[in-house]
Amino acid sequence: MRVQRGLSPFLCALFLAASAQVSQASSHRESYSITKDPTIDNTDTYAFVSPDQPNTVTIACNFLPFQEASNGPNFYNFDENAFYYIKVDNVGDAMPHIVYEFKFTTTVMNGNTFLYNTGPITSLTDPDFNLRQTYTVTRYDNGAPTVLGSNLPVPPVNIGPKSTPNYAELAKTAIMTLSDGTKVFAGQRDDPFFIDTGAHFDLLSVRRSPGNVGGGIDGLGGFNIHTIALQIPKSRLTKNGGAVDTTNSIIGVWSTSERLANRTLNADGSMSESGVHVQVSRLGNPLVNEEVIPRKDKDKFNSSQPSGDGQFLPYVLDPEPARLIAQILGISVPPAPRNDLVAVFLTGITGINMPAGVTPGEEMRLNMLIAPSATPNRLGVVGGDLGGYPNGRRPADDVFDITVRAAAGGYALTPAYNVAPNNQLGDGVNYNDMPFLPNFPYLATPHQGFCHRHHLLSSKISATVASKVNGRGGDRPRYNDGDCAEKSGGGDGDEGEDEDDNDDLGALPTSEGAGLTLTGPNPGLSSKLAYTLSSPAHVSLTVLDLQGRLVRSLIDQDAGAGTFSASWDGRDQFGARAQRGVYFAQYSVDGKVTDSRKVILQ
Repeated sequence: MRVQRGLSPFLCALFLAASAQVSQASSHRESYSITKDPTIDNTDTYAFVSPDQPNTVTIACNFLPFQEASNGPNFYNFDENAFYYIKVDNVGDAMPHIVYEFKFTTTVMNGNTFLYNTGPITSLTDPDFNLRQTYTVTRYDNGAPTVLGSNLPVPPVNIGPKSTPNYAELAKTAIMTLSDGTKVFAGQRDDPFFIDTGAHFDLLSVRRSPGNVGGGIDGLGGFNIHTIALQIPKSRLTKNGGAVDTTNSIIGVWSTSERLANRTLNADGSMSESGVHVQVSRLGNPLVNEEVIPRKDKDKFNSSQPSGDGQFLPYVLDPEPARLIAQILGISVPPAPRNDLVAVFLTGITGINMPAGVTPGEEMRLNMLIAPSATPNRLGVVGGDLGGYPNGRRPADDVFDITVRAAAGGYALTPAYNVAPNNQLGDGVNYNDMPFLPNFPYLATPHQGFCHRHHLLSSKISATVASKVNGRGGDRPRYNDGDCAEKSGGGDGDEGEDEDDNDDLGALPTSEGAGLTLTGPNPGLSSKLAYTLSSPAHVSLTVLDLQGRLVRSLIDQDAGAGTFSASWDGRDQFGARAQRGVYFAQYSVDGKVTDSRKVILQ
């Protein structure tokens, strides 16, 4: 297979992003067979230098997509009959030289009840915690196994305030340190991927063209996933086991899952498995299997290895998503063959994350020498931030906007296509619906089953901001997906903005001093309170009445750097409708009140 070498770093960054191409939902439910086996469905893989522990690399892989938080009584668990893997190529030969295997065990403490828990779960060993999971972590170095930890606990899912009180602290106790100093966490998290699935699965629709002005609905907002995450000392990832330098700093990462080949349904209703191990799911770079690989070969890709990726070369040379952009959106895009894209898709970025003597293979490549950015840019490398996608991938990287603009060629080094709307395309969803944590495992606390919501709200809330009155709006109907806000914070991310509101959250200030920003029409039904953190801190967002009394706590948690938003549904702490009138949203950082905004409840 011939590959093109010597591309400039920016051009390579551009087209590695394009290799994933335009997509509608990372790799959630990407192939036909895996839709019938969701417990081992890879949805996303992340690999990045840990921002608060830069001597380590965090790798996280997610499974079991679109978890509705209230879906009991069994809720969601890892599959005890499956094998989950994180694989690392630290040589550049498209082979897994380091493999972490995760094997889970399920234990029912009391089989005489249908309940997941028989009372509040206040610890991982609480006798009321009825359906428990533990796991073993085994590391293979070039095939030689070492058990790093066993009987490690999985925290319960986030059921609600009675069953899982103080869930964030409970989940922290499930972070374990393995025998080699690596940290590990396996359990439920908020799905960190953010994208307008509803619009883009509807023939690449954009709710507010060209996509860089907000207004998208996060189709994954309010849903959870199950995460396996490792925080690994860098020296444990280099090919020579030494300190990171220019000769050993680049690794390739992907995750897989396997089953035994034979499954038997027994007469007593049980199921047993036997035979050899068969790989059934694979994920490196986001969006690849879902959009680049056509339907007839998706299952084949899931069972393949990076060393055999030459068989998929024609799909990268002439990717269908690029053609769809031209056809549906009426935009001129770079023509096939995309030879430049082939090189980057399989080898990494020249001068950034291409290992010397690389063998082509689809892996998420990360240069461990590139330090985390003090001011992360959601557009990663193509936004001037070398610490983000496609040099690895951080949870806050907006991989959809990166890939759709790259697929359209809307960048400076493709001048014929660097025009509007090619260089403005996006989905209008720029941030996750929940604040990411400032430390391992970084992914946000999962939504609770008792009180969570998706998408648009129906509450009649309007707002007045002294410094910003836009005088637009109307009493438009809204879908009501729940009348509560999670105590752990969150909100609706970028979803549910009024169609007439041209505020782009991407243009918000980038320091705490700017405080709280209110977006949305006035009067209207979809106002949102947005805040930006330039560095990790403890944030609090509360609603107070005119006497300064607490009405509702919307957010109260540690949070990582980034921009997030929340909305208030007009209810108080006890779930009752608040009276019509004037209220104040108060924003605090590390216990210090930094800003407030007047909110009118109609």
